[in-house]
Amino acid sequence: MFSLEPRTLLQTLKAETRPHHERAERVVRLMSPDLTLSGYRRHLEALHGLHAPLEAVLAERLEGLASELRLAERWKLPWLEEDLRALGHDEASLARLPRLAHPPSLPGVPEALGALYVLEGSTLGGQLILRHLTRHFEGVSAGRFVYFRAYGEAVGPMWKAFGEALLRLCPDPALAPRVVRGAQDTFDAFEAWLREVHVDVPSPL
Repeated sequence: MFSLEPRTLLQTLKAETRPHHERAERVVRLMSPDLTLSGYRRHLEALHGLHAPLEAVLAERLEGLASELRLAERWKLPWLEEDLRALGHDEASLARLPRLAHPPSLPGVPEALGALYVLEGSTLGGQLILRHLTRHFEGVSAGRFVYFRAYGEAVGPMWKAFGEALLRLCPDPALAPRVVRGAQDTFDAFEAWLREVHVDVPSPL
Protein backbone atom coordinates (compact mmCIF):
# COMPACT_ATOMS: atom_id res chain seq x y z
CA MET A 1 0.00 0.00 0.00
CA PHE A 2 1.26 3.48 -0.88
CA SER A 3 2.05 5.83 1.98
CA LEU A 4 0.19 9.13 2.12
CA GLU A 5 3.40 11.07 2.66
CA PRO A 6 3.96 13.36 -0.35
CA ARG A 7 7.60 12.44 -0.64
CA THR A 8 6.71 8.76 -0.75
CA LEU A 9 4.18 9.29 -3.53
CA LEU A 10 6.78 11.26 -5.48
CA GLN A 11 9.37 8.56 -4.83
CA THR A 12 6.89 5.96 -6.06
CA LEU A 13 6.37 7.95 -9.22
CA LYS A 14 10.11 8.25 -9.70
CA ALA A 15 10.68 4.53 -9.21
CA GLU A 16 7.76 3.35 -11.34
CA THR A 17 8.60 5.67 -14.23
CA ARG A 18 12.38 5.25 -14.17
CA PRO A 19 12.67 3.07 -17.33
CA HIS A 20 10.27 5.36 -19.20
CA HIS A 21 12.19 8.43 -18.01
CA GLU A 22 15.54 6.97 -19.03
CA ARG A 23 14.30 6.10 -22.51
CA ALA A 24 12.93 9.63 -22.92
CA GLU A 25 16.19 11.17 -21.74
CA ARG A 26 18.12 9.26 -24.41
CA VAL A 27 16.34 11.18 -27.18
CA VAL A 28 17.33 14.57 -25.75
CA ARG A 29 20.47 15.76 -27.54
CA LEU A 30 20.82 19.15 -25.88
CA MET A 31 23.81 18.20 -23.71
CA SER A 32 25.86 17.14 -26.73
CA PRO A 33 29.15 19.04 -27.17
CA ASP A 34 28.37 19.05 -30.90
CA LEU A 35 24.99 20.76 -30.53
CA THR A 36 24.43 23.36 -33.24
CA LEU A 37 22.11 26.33 -33.14
CA SER A 38 19.90 24.66 -35.74
CA GLY A 39 19.86 21.49 -33.65
CA TYR A 40 18.80 23.50 -30.61
CA ARG A 41 16.05 25.14 -32.64
CA ARG A 42 14.81 21.77 -33.94
CA HIS A 43 14.61 20.45 -30.40
CA LEU A 44 12.58 23.45 -29.27
CA GLU A 45 10.28 22.96 -32.25
CA ALA A 46 9.77 19.34 -31.20
CA LEU A 47 9.01 20.39 -27.62
CA HIS A 48 6.52 22.91 -28.97
CA GLY A 49 4.81 20.13 -30.91
CA LEU A 50 4.47 18.12 -27.73
CA HIS A 51 3.50 20.87 -25.28
CA ALA A 52 0.84 22.48 -27.46
CA PRO A 53 -1.54 19.49 -27.52
CA LEU A 54 -0.55 18.12 -24.11
CA GLU A 55 -1.11 21.39 -22.28
CA ALA A 56 -4.48 21.69 -24.00
CA VAL A 57 -5.48 18.26 -22.65
CA LEU A 58 -4.22 19.15 -19.18
CA ALA A 59 -6.10 22.45 -19.18
CA GLU A 60 -9.31 20.56 -19.92
CA ARG A 61 -8.78 17.75 -17.41
CA LEU A 62 -7.61 20.03 -14.61
CA GLU A 63 -9.89 22.99 -15.32
CA GLY A 64 -11.49 23.03 -11.88
CA LEU A 65 -8.11 22.75 -10.15
CA ALA A 66 -6.25 25.43 -12.09
CA SER A 67 -6.03 27.81 -9.13
CA GLU A 68 -4.82 25.21 -6.64
CA LEU A 69 -2.22 23.88 -9.06
CA ARG A 70 -1.21 27.38 -10.21
CA LEU A 71 -1.51 26.17 -13.78
CA ALA A 72 -1.29 29.65 -15.28
CA GLU A 73 2.24 29.85 -13.88
CA ARG A 74 3.21 26.37 -15.06
CA TRP A 75 2.38 26.41 -18.77
CA LYS A 76 5.58 26.14 -20.79
CA LEU A 77 4.21 26.80 -24.27
CA PRO A 78 4.54 30.63 -24.06
CA TRP A 79 8.19 30.26 -23.04
CA LEU A 80 8.90 27.89 -25.91
CA GLU A 81 7.31 30.34 -28.31
CA GLU A 82 9.43 33.21 -26.96
CA ASP A 83 12.59 31.16 -27.46
CA LEU A 84 11.52 30.16 -30.96
CA ARG A 85 10.78 33.76 -31.91
CA ALA A 86 14.32 34.64 -30.85
CA LEU A 87 15.49 31.98 -33.32
CA GLY A 88 13.57 33.38 -36.27
CA HIS A 89 10.00 32.13 -35.94
CA ASP A 90 6.92 34.33 -36.18
CA GLU A 91 3.25 33.68 -35.44
CA ALA A 92 2.63 32.17 -38.86
CA SER A 93 5.58 29.78 -38.77
CA LEU A 94 4.80 28.75 -35.19
CA ALA A 95 1.28 27.84 -36.26
CA ARG A 96 2.69 25.62 -39.03
CA LEU A 97 4.95 23.59 -36.75
CA PRO A 98 4.01 19.88 -36.60
CA ARG A 99 2.23 18.76 -33.44
CA LEU A 100 1.76 15.44 -31.75
CA ALA A 101 -1.45 14.15 -33.29
CA HIS A 102 -2.42 11.80 -30.48
CA PRO A 103 -1.31 13.05 -27.04
CA PRO A 104 -1.88 10.78 -24.03
CA SER A 105 -5.60 10.52 -23.37
CA LEU A 106 -5.28 11.13 -19.61
CA PRO A 107 -8.88 10.07 -18.87
CA GLY A 108 -9.10 11.59 -15.39
CA VAL A 109 -7.52 13.93 -12.87
CA PRO A 110 -5.03 11.34 -11.47
CA GLU A 111 -3.64 10.60 -14.95
CA ALA A 112 -3.45 14.31 -15.74
CA LEU A 113 -1.52 14.90 -12.52
CA GLY A 114 0.89 12.17 -13.60
CA ALA A 115 1.47 14.02 -16.87
CA LEU A 116 1.98 17.27 -14.99
CA TYR A 117 4.55 15.48 -12.81
CA VAL A 118 6.55 14.80 -15.98
CA LEU A 119 6.40 18.41 -17.14
CA GLU A 120 7.32 19.77 -13.72
CA GLY A 121 10.12 17.26 -13.34
CA SER A 122 11.55 18.34 -16.69
CA THR A 123 11.71 21.88 -15.31
CA LEU A 124 14.01 20.65 -12.55
CA GLY A 125 16.22 18.85 -15.07
CA GLY A 126 16.16 21.91 -17.28
CA GLN A 127 18.40 23.76 -14.84
CA LEU A 128 21.33 21.53 -15.80
CA ILE A 129 20.57 21.97 -19.49
CA LEU A 130 20.35 25.74 -19.00
CA ARG A 131 23.86 25.91 -17.57
CA HIS A 132 25.19 23.88 -20.50
CA LEU A 133 23.37 25.96 -23.14
CA THR A 134 24.55 29.22 -21.57
CA ARG A 135 28.16 28.10 -21.78
CA HIS A 136 27.84 26.31 -25.11
CA PHE A 137 26.26 29.26 -26.94
CA GLU A 138 28.23 32.02 -25.21
CA GLY A 139 28.61 34.89 -27.65
CA VAL A 140 26.02 33.40 -30.01
CA SER A 141 22.62 35.01 -30.61
CA ALA A 142 20.51 32.14 -29.28
CA GLY A 143 17.91 33.98 -27.21
CA ARG A 144 17.46 33.91 -23.44
CA PHE A 145 16.68 30.19 -23.01
CA VAL A 146 13.38 31.17 -21.39
CA TYR A 147 11.95 27.64 -21.48
CA PHE A 148 14.86 26.17 -19.53
CA ARG A 149 15.08 29.20 -17.26
CA ALA A 150 11.45 28.44 -16.31
CA TYR A 151 10.63 29.63 -12.79
CA GLY A 152 14.06 31.12 -12.14
CA GLU A 153 14.85 31.16 -8.44
CA ALA A 154 11.41 29.69 -7.68
CA VAL A 155 12.08 26.27 -9.24
CA GLY A 156 12.40 24.56 -5.86
CA PRO A 157 9.32 26.18 -4.28
CA MET A 158 7.22 25.47 -7.38
CA TRP A 159 8.21 21.80 -7.29
CA LYS A 160 7.41 21.59 -3.58
CA ALA A 161 4.03 23.23 -4.15
CA PHE A 162 3.24 20.71 -6.86
CA GLY A 163 4.12 17.78 -4.57
CA GLU A 164 1.87 19.15 -1.84
CA ALA A 165 -1.00 19.70 -4.27
CA LEU A 166 -0.55 16.18 -5.63
CA LEU A 167 -1.10 14.73 -2.16
CA ARG A 168 -4.16 16.87 -1.48
CA LEU A 169 -5.76 15.95 -4.80
CA CYS A 170 -4.92 12.23 -4.66
CA PRO A 171 -5.12 11.32 -0.95
CA ASP A 172 -6.43 7.80 -1.63
CA PRO A 173 -3.55 5.33 -2.19
CA ALA A 174 -5.78 3.49 -4.66
CA LEU A 175 -5.35 6.45 -7.04
CA ALA A 176 -1.56 6.21 -7.13
CA PRO A 177 -1.39 3.63 -9.98
CA ARG A 178 -3.47 5.95 -12.14
CA VAL A 179 -1.08 8.84 -11.46
CA VAL A 180 1.83 6.56 -12.34
CA ARG A 181 0.14 5.47 -15.57
CA GLY A 182 -0.39 9.07 -16.64
CA ALA A 183 3.30 9.80 -16.07
CA GLN A 184 4.45 6.67 -17.88
CA ASP A 185 2.24 7.43 -20.87
CA THR A 186 3.57 10.99 -21.03
CA PHE A 187 7.21 9.89 -20.93
CA ASP A 188 6.45 7.36 -23.68
CA ALA A 189 4.72 10.01 -25.81
CA PHE A 190 7.72 12.31 -25.35
CA GLU A 191 10.15 9.61 -26.49
CA ALA A 192 8.05 8.51 -29.47
CA TRP A 193 7.49 12.07 -30.65
CA LEU A 194 11.16 13.04 -30.54
CA ARG A 195 12.08 9.86 -32.40
CA GLU A 196 9.48 10.73 -35.01
CA VAL A 197 10.69 14.27 -35.63
CA HIS A 198 14.45 13.81 -35.02
CA VAL A 199 16.09 11.64 -37.66
CA ASP A 200 19.42 11.73 -35.79
CA VAL A 201 18.09 10.04 -32.65
CA PRO A 202 19.55 6.53 -32.23
CA SER A 203 17.22 3.56 -32.29
CA PRO A 204 16.24 2.07 -28.92
CA LEU A 205 18.29 -0.87 -27.69
